[in-house]
Amino acid sequence: MAAPHIRPFVPEDAPVLAALTLAAIVMIGVRGYSMQQVMCWAAHHPGAPRFLDSAAKGDLILVAMADDGATAAYALLERDGHFDMLYCHPDYAGNGFATALLAATESAARRDGIERLFANASELSRPVFERAGYALLHRRDFTYTMGDDAIPMHNYAMEKHLD
Repeated sequence: MAAPHIRPFVPEDAPVLAALTLAAIVMIGVRGYSMQQVMCWAAHHPGAPRFLDSAAKGDLILVAMADDGATAAYALLERDGHFDMLYCHPDYAGNGFATALLAATESAARRDGIERLFANASELSRPVFERAGYALLHRRDFTYTMGDDAIPMHNYAMEKHLD
């Protein structure tokens, strides 16, 4: 497989990235979380407006395209170095798209003078961040509200200092 083509976000990507996110949460999320947790996580995703709002604020959104022209994955880095989103479509997971996006995002962060990247990595993305040199700081336990229920959830605070 050739190296993924990575390009900047364009507004037309917003609905595609929202659908990709939900597909990843629902189809891949069950590998690390209960179905109840996955459904709550999916229900809390803000959808396409989130991408448009982030782009308008100047956040970096990079999109990885597969050889077949499909949108395979994306990364969203906020201006303060917070790696807010890294999602890969289930059809393309495990093929190096997330790793390539981390590298491209890191290069852009260096260029912009960002010295520290940090993320709240899911159970599933934690190994990808670890392989890219991110240090595990601690596990974060929190709850999502779904109706009258408080659904326990967790992720991992991670960081990487750039040279």
